[in-house]
Amino acid sequence: MRKISGALLTAARGLWLAIFGMATSILLFVLTVLSIAFTLLGIGLFTTPPAVGAVRAHASLRRRQAKRWASVEIPEPYRPLPARRPGLAGQVERCTALLKDPATWRDLLWLLVDATAGTVLSLLAPALVLYLPWGIVLALGVWEPIDRAGGGLWYTFVHITDQSSANLAAALGLVWGVVGTFAARPLLRTDFLLARQLLAPGPATARELELARRVDRLTESRHDAVDDSAAELRRIERDLHDGAQARLVAMGMSLGTIEALIEKDPARAKKLVAAARADSAEALTELRDLVRGIHPPVLAERGLGDALRALALRMPLPVEVDVELAGRAEEPVETAAYFAVSEVLTNAAKHSGARQVWLDVHHAEGMLRIAVTDDGRGGAGAPAGGTAGAGRPAGSGLAGIERRIGTLDGVLAVSSPVGGPTMITMEIPCALR
Repeated sequence: MRKISGALLTAARGLWLAIFGMATSILLFVLTVLSIAFTLLGIGLFTTPPAVGAVRAHASLRRRQAKRWASVEIPEPYRPLPARRPGLAGQVERCTALLKDPATWRDLLWLLVDATAGTVLSLLAPALVLYLPWGIVLALGVWEPIDRAGGGLWYTFVHITDQSSANLAAALGLVWGVVGTFAARPLLRTDFLLARQLLAPGPATARELELARRVDRLTESRHDAVDDSAAELRRIERDLHDGAQARLVAMGMSLGTIEALIEKDPARAKKLVAAARADSAEALTELRDLVRGIHPPVLAERGLGDALRALALRMPLPVEVDVELAGRAEEPVETAAYFAVSEVLTNAAKHSGARQVWLDVHHAEGMLRIAVTDDGRGGAGAPAGGTAGAGRPAGSGLAGIERRIGTLDGVLAVSSPVGGPTMITMEIPCALR
């Protein structure tokens, strides 16, 4: 019964598409073609963008219906429009960009196909279903007055001249109803597949759109890299100024005082020498920490695997490390991966309430894959426009990690339901040497 009700619902959707879709497609096709024709007169410069926008809205509605009703994915092929400028020049630029987009002309072709072949495919199943009641009505005796008035009546290929032929028409109507019910879904899916042939981007357009998206991503990554580099330089300058530089200045002043007191007050000079020695040791420690923050020596000398093991040993909670790398990646990749893992482990130690962390690092299919899992409370930085669990993280720490690996075309994914566990995975394309 559920299948039958679903099939009848699909037939109703086909009827709605046939009526509404055909009327809308014809109307939009006529208006858009007239607007484009009037572009030569100047009027179309103002009417074409809204007309094309309406066509795209209609096509987008059909894409959503195809996905919901038949699980047919139809990607959008539209090129990004230029930033809107005021005045006539901006209007001309926008209209020209729309007319140069191949998707605009494919949409117009789809309107014609949708108003003809699409309407037939959508209407066939509901027409067969609705044909069934007419056969029953004829068999109930309506055929007789119609036959007397008109001199004969046909139901498909059955010529109704008596009650027997009317009953045969009712039986045939039942067959048509069953056929229409069970053919509704395949016919509707065929209609959407036909629409996909025209509404989806062609191979050249798909490559162009992918290239445009990649350029946008690389541009964004470049800006992020420049911003991160500037922030890192400011951090180094601040750490030098507030730490090692201040201690070295204090040492210089102490040495000047020692020089003046070494003959007059040797005991006091000895105490100042001890203090200067302590300051020099602290300054050296701070410089080492600063250098480790720029590029850890163990990373340069022994590679990413040993650097991550050493990092895990310095964490305040136990970290189980599993590294399988058959070689070394390029230095920028290792550096980005090291500091990304360092940030994730630090966040886990500070905020997750975890008792154990697992770090898995391996290389496969040209990708350096890193997974950091903890048994904490979960709820890590939610992705933009969604909930914690997938997608682009919104938290500043995770967003910083994403920017860092994004400069290398890497991706970050977060799965952190409330209550835990939290898994943060990173993939960076690279080759081992």
